[in-house]
Amino acid sequence: MKFHNANTRLFVPDQAPDPLGRITHLGIGAHQDDLEFMAFHGILACFRSVEKWFGGVTCTDGAGSSRTGDYADFTDEQMQQVRIQEQEAAAVVGNYGAMVQLGYPSSTVKSPSDPSLKDDLLQILSATRPDIVYTHNPADKHDTHIGVFAATIQALREMPQADRPKAVYGCEVWRGLDWMQDNEKVVHNVAAHENLAAALNGVFDSQIAGGKRYDLATLGRRRANATYFESHAVDDCESVAFAMDLTPLVTDPSLDIVDYVLGFIHRFEADVRNKLTKRLE
Repeated sequence: MKFHNANTRLFVPDQAPDPLGRITHLGIGAHQDDLEFMAFHGILACFRSVEKWFGGVTCTDGAGSSRTGDYADFTDEQMQQVRIQEQEAAAVVGNYGAMVQLGYPSSTVKSPSDPSLKDDLLQILSATRPDIVYTHNPADKHDTHIGVFAATIQALREMPQADRPKAVYGCEVWRGLDWMQDNEKVVHNVAAHENLAAALNGVFDSQIAGGKRYDLATLGRRRANATYFESHAVDDCESVAFAMDLTPLVTDPSLDIVDYVLGFIHRFEADVRNKLTKRLE
């Protein structure tokens, strides 16, 4: 494969000769650490499996990462190297089948007129043909996350119908999905191997050391999702990640992406309106 960026890195923890061809679950995230926060369901499904393999794609170069404490004086170039190393360390801990870091600046990812990221993702998707894809949810508040979501859907729509994944999920990072209607939430039980979740989240010291406790917040969100999901029943599990089902956008490219996403919001609005109206009549 020939990628747009010469500094694209393919890391294979076990040095298998055909790492992309074995991938069954593919996570596509904007930044180093996004995969571990949002796609743990896929990582967990493949962990120590001989038949399933998780593959990761990180789209940005890490140059814009926040830096305080021990990292306060790091240049953009130094920070990129730290973030690359952290992501590859996570791939080792999580037993990933392959880890691709595309090294784009955020400006490229956010650009609606630059097809480079979409083209690279299409190459990776064509090489892996995964059963399941995890990416950012389209109601996320981070513009770079939205750029990755858009490029992912565009790439998936360009694949031959037979090669497209069976399921595509938009996952929680910079917005939770607890506001969605319960019957529309994709509920991922991620309670197993909580030690693995903690280890993966904790790898990213450069982002945690300055006081931004993503590791604790991510585990806390999953625990809160499990407890607050059902008000009249005991918890079925201790850790839940919610996702938005994006599969219809891929199986039917004629669907308008904006209208599809706003549909979830409008149904949430209608539910709130109905509950309030019944009480205030």
